[in-house]
Parts: sequence; C-alpha cells; structure tokens
Amino acid sequence: MLLFSPTPSISPLQPFLVLLAATAFLPLLANAQLPTFPESFPSPWRSSSSDDNDDGWADAYARARELVRNLTLVEKVNLTTGTGNQADLCTGTTGAVPRIGFRGLCLQDGPVGVRYTDLNSAFPGGISAAATWSRSLLWRRGEALGKEFRDKGVDVQLGPVVGPLGRDPAGGRNFEAFGPDPYLAGVSVAETVRGTQSAGVIASVKHYILNEQEHFRGGISTNIDDQTMHELYLWPFADAVRAGVGSVMCSYNKINNTFACENSYVLNRLLKNELGFQGFVVTDWGAQHSGAISAVSGLDMAMPGDGPPNNGYGSYWGGALTEAVLTLAVPSWRLDDMVVRILAAFYKVGRDTEQIDINFSAWTNETVGSRYWVAKMGNTTINQHVNVQADHAELIREMGAKSAVLLKNVNSALPLRKPKSIAVIGEDAQDNPNGPNACVDRVCETGTLAMGWGSATAEFPYLIAPATALEAQAVADESIFMNIKSNWDLDAARVAASNASVAVVFVNANSGEGYVTLDGNFGDRNNLTLWNGGDELVKSVAAVNPNTIVVIHSVGPVIVDYMKTHPNITGLLWAGLPGQESGNAVTDVLYGKTNPQGRTPFTWGKDAKDWGISTLINSTTDEPQQDFAEGVFIDYRYFDREDIEPSFEFGFGLSYTNFTYANLTTILQDSGPYRPASGMTDPAPSYGGVNMDPSSALMPEGFEKIPRMIYPWINNASLPDTPNIDDVPMSSAPGGNPELYKTVYTIAVDITNTGAVPGVDIPQLYLSLGGPTDPKVVLRGFDEVPLDPGQTKTVAFNVTYRDLSNWDTDAQDWRISSFTKNAYVGASSRDLRLQTELFIPEYLS
Repeated sequence: MLLFSPTPSISPLQPFLVLLAATAFLPLLANAQLPTFPESFPSPWRSSSSDDNDDGWADAYARARELVRNLTLVEKVNLTTGTGNQADLCTGTTGAVPRIGFRGLCLQDGPVGVRYTDLNSAFPGGISAAATWSRSLLWRRGEALGKEFRDKGVDVQLGPVVGPLGRDPAGGRNFEAFGPDPYLAGVSVAETVRGTQSAGVIASVKHYILNEQEHFRGGISTNIDDQTMHELYLWPFADAVRAGVGSVMCSYNKINNTFACENSYVLNRLLKNELGFQGFVVTDWGAQHSGAISAVSGLDMAMPGDGPPNNGYGSYWGGALTEAVLTLAVPSWRLDDMVVRILAAFYKVGRDTEQIDINFSAWTNETVGSRYWVAKMGNTTINQHVNVQADHAELIREMGAKSAVLLKNVNSALPLRKPKSIAVIGEDAQDNPNGPNACVDRVCETGTLAMGWGSATAEFPYLIAPATALEAQAVADESIFMNIKSNWDLDAARVAASNASVAVVFVNANSGEGYVTLDGNFGDRNNLTLWNGGDELVKSVAAVNPNTIVVIHSVGPVIVDYMKTHPNITGLLWAGLPGQESGNAVTDVLYGKTNPQGRTPFTWGKDAKDWGISTLINSTTDEPQQDFAEGVFIDYRYFDREDIEPSFEFGFGLSYTNFTYANLTTILQDSGPYRPASGMTDPAPSYGGVNMDPSSALMPEGFEKIPRMIYPWINNASLPDTPNIDDVPMSSAPGGNPELYKTVYTIAVDITNTGAVPGVDIPQLYLSLGGPTDPKVVLRGFDEVPLDPGQTKTVAFNVTYRDLSNWDTDAQDWRISSFTKNAYVGASSRDLRLQTELFIPEYLS
C-alpha cells in the first residue's frame, strides 16, 4: 500500500508550478499575520499498485483507464466541463462522448430529495437525520434517496452535507448537515454515502470546506490553523472518503485567502493525498475562478460550466482547457487523471448497469418543452413524470418520529392519553393555504416548517400538517378539537387554551441559502429567537393553561430557557425538519405510538452569546476575513471550556421510559505500534497517446452549435506543442492511513430499561484526551439500543487510534499525547454516568 508522507519529495517542479507559486498565493503575503497553508503540487493520481482493500475502487479504475485510453483530447475535456447553466435537462450536465454512446453525466440537487421535479419524496433534513443517532436509519435514508435519484436518471446526487459543520448556530445552511460534532457528522455522512451509493448513484459530499456562513460566502476568507482543520472540519470528510464517496464538491469561500476550488493545499494535499480520495472534485455552481490554476490545483469537474465571456469560450474550461493542455499550462496526465477519476466513480457505484434515461427537466414541470432550455431548442417530451416514491413515506414517517427530541416532560404529561379536549395553536401547525410548494425553493414562512429554504429542497408530493393529523387523532379519541391558525390573534389563542385539557403550541425558526432574504434574514438567522411572534404566542398560551405542550420545528437551536423553567409548560418537543410526513410523525410521538429516541445534535444555550460565535454580516472590504480563532472549541466544547450552563446539552433527550448504566469494562487490544504512512506512487500515468496537434481539437466542419452550450473545441489552431509532465506525488488509502482506524480499546457497558414501556436508548462514549488545550470531552462513540422493560443489553464501543489522537502540526500526523486519557459513558455530553482511565502503552504514545 502506498501511503501519505508528510514531507514528499517531488522532482522536478515544472515551470507551470513555479509560475503558480509566484502568482496564485500573493494574497497570503499581504496578510502574513493570518494562518497560511503551503502550496501543494502536483495533483496526486491514484497509483496502479495501490491496495484498495477490495472496496471496489481497483476494478473501477481499471475499467476507467481502459475507456480513457480510447478517448480523444476533446472528448476528455467534454467529460470535465458542464454544458452551461440551464443548457440541458439537469441542474448540471457534463459533455458527452457520442462516438462511444456515453451520455453526459446528470448532476442534481439535493440532500432531501430530487430537486426541481415531481412525484418524488421529501425526506427529513440532515439535522433531523442526525438527531436519530441511528446508523441504520441514516443508511436507509441514504438508500431511499439514492433509489429516487437513480430512477429519475440522475448520475450524481449533490449531497450529503457536512459543510457547514455548524460552527455558528445561526448559520443558514446548518440544517442541511448533521450537526457541529465531527464524530456524529462523520458517522452520519458515512452511512448516508454507503446507502446512497448502494442504490447505484454517485454521492457528492459538500461543501468542501469551511463554508460556515451565507453572508459573503462567495468571497469571504475563512482563516484557520492546521490542527483545527484536521480535528474538526476535515474529520467528517475523512469518514466520507473512507466510506467510498465518489465525489466531493468544493465550496464558494476562500480558505486562508485562496478559493476552495483552486486551493492546492486543501484539494491536493489534504483531500487527494492525505485522505486518499479516489473520486472527483466538482465545483459548487459558479465557484470556479480560474482555468489552468484550478486544474493543476486538484479540480476535476467544473459546474455548470459557464465562465468568463471574454475568453472566447464562455467557460474557464471547455475549449479553454483543451487549449491549456495544448500549451504548458496543464499537463496531459492531469487531464487524464480528471477523467479517470470521474469514470472510476461512475463504475464504482455501478452506473453502467443502473443508468436509465433522464426522464425529467429541472427547468419546468410541463410534459413537453425545450430539452436545451436556455436556447429554447429541441422541443420534445422532457418530463415523463416517473413516480419514484415507492414506500419511502413509511421511512420518512418513522424517521420524523424517531428524530424528535423530547426536551421536557413534567409529571408524564406526554404521551397524551385521549384528552377530553385539545387546542392546537399556531401557524406552524397549519397547511400553507396555497399548497406546500407555493414558494419557490421554500422561500417563505407560511404554514408548518418541514424543510429550510434554498438549493437543499425538493418539491413536496404532499405535506401532512400537524393540525390535520392531530385532528384525525382527536376524532378517533372523541376529544374536543380546537384549532387556532394565527400566531397573532393572542386573544383567540388564550380563549382556546383556557378551555382545553391540553394546549399544544407549534412554533418555528427558519433559515436557508444566502441568495435571497426572508423576513430580513439573508440565509443566516439574525437571531436565535422564534419566528412570527412565536415566543409571545407560547407565553400567552402558557399563562392560561397549566398543561401546555410546545412543539418546535426549527433549523437549529433557539432560546428556550423560559420554556424549560415555566411551570405551565409541561412538555417541550423539538421536531426539527421532518419532511412530508411531519404531522403524522409528531402525532406518533405526542400520543406514544413512537417512544422518542431523538437526542439533540447541538447545544441549546440560554443566550446567543453563550456559543461565543457570531456571523460576520458587515464588512468594509470586498474581501472580508473571518478568523476561526476559537479553534476546536465550538458548541458543547465551548460551553464546557467556559463552564456555561446550557438549557439542554449536546446529546440530551428524554424517553417515555428510563435506562440505567452499569459494569463499564475496557479491553486493550493488541493493535501494535502505530506506523506512519509513507511511500510513493508510480510515475505519472499515461492512458494512451494524446494528439497534440492543435488542428485535431478544432470544431468539426459543418457542426452547428446550440446557443449558450459549452463545447470542448479550441477556436484557433496556432498554438505551441508541449511535452507531457511526469511527477511523483504521494498517495494514501481512502480515509487516510489505515493505521488510524485500528482498534486500540474496546469499551463495554450494560444498559437496562428500568421503565414500564419499550424504548430505545442512545448510550454515548466520550473521551478526555487530557491536554491543557484539549476540550473537556469529545464524542467518540454511540449506539442505538432497543430494550423491552427489564431487558439488559451489553453495548461495546471500539476506540480507534484516531479517536485517541491529536493532530501534531510538527509531525504532520496524528499522535497520541502523553496526557492522561479518560473514557466516559453516559446519556449526554454532561450526563456522564460511568468513567474509567485508559492506559496507553508506550509503543502507541
């Protein structure tokens, strides 16, 4: 196995690398006080002798190489470049290779369902998926998503999301991801990737990396140190790569003043070298800012393909990339590597057998229309209205219920048991009167909240509002049902609540993508309070009804401490973003059909200042700087360090039963000493000769271009011929050095259901790494344990070398420090019921 070495010896540096070193990183010299990363050239290729541990990459690469050997220069370029915005059927489409019958790849949003089509499902958001703390549900959700994309003819699903991680609780797109803990996010993304790709669709994990807010996302520089990058933000991407993800989408922002999609350190060094990523890097839409530089810096596919109009090609790549290969700018092996990576991902997930015709258009739901939408050409049947929902509604309902987090339950106010009367109060319980899809990309605040807004949306096939489901339950129970639909008619709310056995108030808080403003919020939330007067509504109802239940649909934490302490608020339920079965799911929990197992994937503070983070919303410069000076101390790590009492801590969640923990045991495994990665790849590969005669790259005579479509041909044949470039970078296994994942300790604990009803416990393992600059504890394991009353099960956690390590910036490797290590098992980050010291053998430290 060829592994990563922290100090590669690359010889010789070619002229184009020298040019880049002299020009691409000038902004860093002007900001010398900021963290900097070194340039990393060339872009690593996969060695033919790499041991892929039988994970499918070796065969996929062999097939990809065989195909690439038969492609011409312009055919290769065509597979790397999008055809242009709205130029074809999908959100993004690469050029095709008609000569061999290879169609362009279809790339489509998004992480909760197939965007811009019909007869698809709308799944729970990523933040709700994480709240289940269930590997099996995460995998099943990924598989169901993959099947729906596959059956619409999509090749690449643009998801799942672990960037943003969730540094700022007000971050607009946090809800797309799995929460601010890297371990939970890593498990969640890995299971989602495995599920999605098992269905025959390439997953594209995004947004890589440090895209932590929507304000200034297209130009802000997120400045970070090496240790924080590794221990926090890179961690879940490593898990995605280890899970075999076929694509990674680079983000809009700059990283230490270099754009993510042309940052050679982030793409070449970290992703392709250290993490051993074998798939392809694709831009976020419009995130490419250069041609040759982005190519040699590690970018493999440009989307949607449009670029500067004044270069004669309308694209940074397309014909411009062909021209760059025919000059000194981009070596031919780099282009070969791009195409091999793209095709290897295609073969790895079995697209050659799973691919069906694209049967929808992203730009209209009309059955007949223009295939080439922006050009208004190719009138044909573009939407076949294929129903891909299958039985996924059952999974969505199950996941919606099991992701709900019960935060408060006084005197067993929940579950409800045929109350004499029930008042359902609030706009968040209601249907949007114009339909669930009335607002494009869900950019509105009308009716119940079941997904955030932006590109991470899908059309609802239907949306069950909570009031609808609760009314049906009330009819079945012969309960008097009252429904107050307005947040602002407080008198009506008080009257209904005062006459009800139980008052259930529904409130929400929304956020989304920063290409539009909603109620003054430009993607990121302006504050952490409830929307639409929700706080006033809750207080008004609770003032008159001593049995008030509050249900919150939100994209993340809101300030709820007054609800926690209010004597008349007997129940508090966070229902997240549950998708199309919202009302049925919450009814299942409120009436005890599902015993809540959700655990909060983030911390609930008492004040917005408690997180120690704020969104940068004003800047006096066009190139704002955002220093991540807090390092690894975000969310519960910051609360612990500053000794701030939260309303509800990370990992917290109640059940309708009780669980006890006993008999903590540890077993040191014979893992042997840690072996740093080392080695070299084979010389730069050649997959067949490239005709370097510029005249061979001209547009065929008589070809008629489709307007606004991006093509791979050059405009002029008078270009110099150049030699190929041959370099020897390092390589690694997917996810990084396999030594990081060997088990050092096995920690076991007995869990007993001491209550009267069946339930699911989520025992959590936390480690203290012991150093003076380390967090108090970090999550390093969890499990989903269903238990009948009186039943006991033993749960085992495997603790890896990576789990016990810190990133050593001098060694440029993971190292177990000499500080005392302790393990804790409990029900949340602050309910640590059992603990033990872990003795680390000298050969590991």
